[in-house]
Amino acid sequence: MVNIYNNSSFTDSPYGLKLQQTITATGTSAVTGIPAGINRVYAIVIGGGGAGSTQTTGGGGGGGAGGYSAGWTYVSNSVTVGVGGTGSSSAAAGANGGQSIFGMVMAGGGSGGLNSAIGGGSGGATTPTGFTSTVSYTGSPATAGVGYAGGGGAGTVAGNAGVSSGGGGGSTAVTGTVTGGAGGRGLICGGGGAVGTSGTGTGGAGGTGDFFAGGTGTTGTGITFGGGGGGAGYTGAGSNASANNGGNGGSGGGGGGGASTLGLAGSGGNGVVYLYY
Repeated sequence: MVNIYNNSSFTDSPYGLKLQQTITATGTSAVTGIPAGINRVYAIVIGGGGAGSTQTTGGGGGGGAGGYSAGWTYVSNSVTVGVGGTGSSSAAAGANGGQSIFGMVMAGGGSGGLNSAIGGGSGGATTPTGFTSTVSYTGSPATAGVGYAGGGGAGTVAGNAGVSSGGGGGSTAVTGTVTGGAGGRGLICGGGGAVGTSGTGTGGAGGTGDFFAGGTGTTGTGITFGGGGGGAGYTGAGSNASANNGGNGGSGGGGGGGASTLGLAGSGGNGVVYLYY
């Protein structure tokens, strides 16, 4: 049996290149330090995660994960790193994450949880949508199910899995025992959906990724519980929910958790750009 961890033919560095720059400062900034004579670099680009949503009654959906793209590009003198969507305590759709771009490699931000109990879709291209993901930069088709960029869950259904996964659905129910939908599994993950019930409510967990775990939802009786956990990012774990507030998404594009009954929805994790040469 081949052990890939002890085999020099397998490496996390594409084409034997070295990771030279990790860019986490959000917004557009100058890129310096690439030596003269290097005209092409290999970039991994991750968009910001979407924020969860909150509702006046019941629970909001989790935010979708930021998009993921990788490939060769010409050297650019600027880079854009998408900021995660900021969580709110107003009953509205969650804020979308920002897109990240270096040269001709780009990744959209995740969609915020919708203005309902539906979770946000992940960022496949440069414009995120909700229940259905967008066509990804790689050319993978849009989908409301499992795909390169997964769509959000409806009701208390988990977000759909993908390289970037969708946010879990919240619940409109205000009585009974209710559990929110978990964020989808993936490389980068959506946040969990929230519940707001007079009975026993459990917020959905944020999606657990390949490298980090999602945050847990809260459990308790009454509308002061039921927040959804934040989804795992590419570079950090999602945060746990607190009371009826959603947990923040992990750094590197994790989606924020949904909140219930006008709690504070979780913010999405910021994006990141890696340059290899």
